[in-house]
Amino acid sequence: MKKLLLFLLTALPFLAAAQAEHYKIYDVKKAKIITLQELVVSAASADVLFFGEEHNDSIGHWLEAELFRQLYAAQPKIGLTLEMFHTDVQGVLDEYLGGFISEKNLIKEARAWNNYKDYKPLVEFAKTNRLPVIGGNAATRYSNLVTKSGLAGLGALPKSSKIYLPKLPIDTATGAYYNKFTDLMGGHSSGTAKIFQAQNLWDATMAWSIARFLKNHKGSKVLQLNGRFHSDEHLGTFAKLQQLMPKVKALNISSFYADDFANPNWDKYKKQGDYIIVTNPAVKRSY
Repeated sequence: MKKLLLFLLTALPFLAAAQAEHYKIYDVKKAKIITLQELVVSAASADVLFFGEEHNDSIGHWLEAELFRQLYAAQPKIGLTLEMFHTDVQGVLDEYLGGFISEKNLIKEARAWNNYKDYKPLVEFAKTNRLPVIGGNAATRYSNLVTKSGLAGLGALPKSSKIYLPKLPIDTATGAYYNKFTDLMGGHSSGTAKIFQAQNLWDATMAWSIARFLKNHKGSKVLQLNGRFHSDEHLGTFAKLQQLMPKVKALNISSFYADDFANPNWDKYKKQGDYIIVTNPAVKRSY
């Protein structure tokens, strides 16, 4: 055990240095490249820091875990909110964090994503340090309902279901976010409109989950992980949170593989967030 500990203490700095060769962080406000440590200092005043990821970005996942560790060192009162778990499995998450159930039970009964290994380091760090982890997203059965019946369909659910959802009715976003979504989907159609309403359900539920955590944990910070479409350009979940809690200070990171990694065009990317992280596309994806 002592030899293993010694190895980790000596090897981790070198591992971190190796990873650092595969990402670059740009502070949009300061218009310069910064280190991860500088990002932590720069974001210290934020109540919520969104990390918008690409779900199979192995360097991005390493950065999330390292950022969580450094944020905790700077501000021990911190919670982790995740798109990757749903609000209706919070009890299972809490049981695992409390040491009552096995990881096998967590993965099965909390319906963990197939790439749970990518988020495991964050969950384990939270477990070790007794930090809250919040399942922030709406369950798939509710998004399927919205895709079929629209957001109005949620109103007919029984009270026992509505405890897992934000206050109804949920507004459908218009303007830039809608235009961005329809462009991604290849144009306007009735089917696209229903899928967009499901997207709004996810955004509203994640924002509600963050807001509820902040209200119940005064003085705490939040690191929110989600696919970057949900928070890029301060839209989606980011915008929904601002509607719920106008006084909360939130910042966002947009992290993605960049074909121009060797010489990034920051002007091209800077509209995406407060901090832009580009990662090396030559690094193998996590799946």
